Amino acid sequence: MSDGRTAEIMIAEARKAFWVMVGFLGLIWVVQVANWAGGYGLSYSYGVKPWDPDSLPGIVTSPLLHWSWEHIEGNSGPLFIFGFLAAYRGVKKFLGVTGLITLVSGLGEWFTASPATVGAGASGLVFGYFGYVLVRGAFDRHLIDIVIGVVMGLCFAYQFAGLLPAEGIGWQAHVFGFVGGILGGYLFRERGAKAGPVGEVPAKTPPADSRSALLKEIEDLGL
Repeated sequence: MSDGRTAEIMIAEARKAFWVMVGFLGLIWVVQVANWAGGYGLSYSYGVKPWDPDSLPGIVTSPLLHWSWEHIEGNSGPLFIFGFLAAYRGVKKFLGVTGLITLVSGLGEWFTASPATVGAGASGLVFGYFGYVLVRGAFDRHLIDIVIGVVMGLCFAYQFAGLLPAEGIGWQAHVFGFVGGILGGYLFRERGAKAGPVGEVPAKTPPADSRSALLKEIEDLGL
């Protein structure tokens, strides 16, 4: 594939990644308005309640919910930045990474957080995308992605504080989201072309000159 064609594909994917993240942010802000109007009842009803089997679907819904305007404002910027960087090489792969991060972060919180708490917020995704961006370049062996990962790690080094236990903060979702992002970098890494089945040897076609000579000999023998 030519360099020009590769650049066109990357630009198209980056454009799709941009609008995917704009759409996702628009969704969580619309949900926030409804949540706020209802006294944040949605967060209580559809968040993650550790060790409560009935709340397992909250693993999927909790990233859409927040506890205050400050909460969603604090998540929106990093979510857009890390989400876009995670998606610009391919939206289809990004959706798979998002599903993995959501599952690992939510289950990790469900198993380890206090049963007296209710978890909600997109911060698990934020830390998941952060971890994915940090390691993707190393797994895919793309220099530009390695540079992006290093720069993001330096610029957002304060994010690592969110991985430490803290009162009133769902750090479990942060930690497991980060782990999910690193796992996603490995599982969704680019793989080279697969080799053919072991032991399969392509049939050799005799050269044209050899075939002609063989046919002539057969004719001379009268066969």
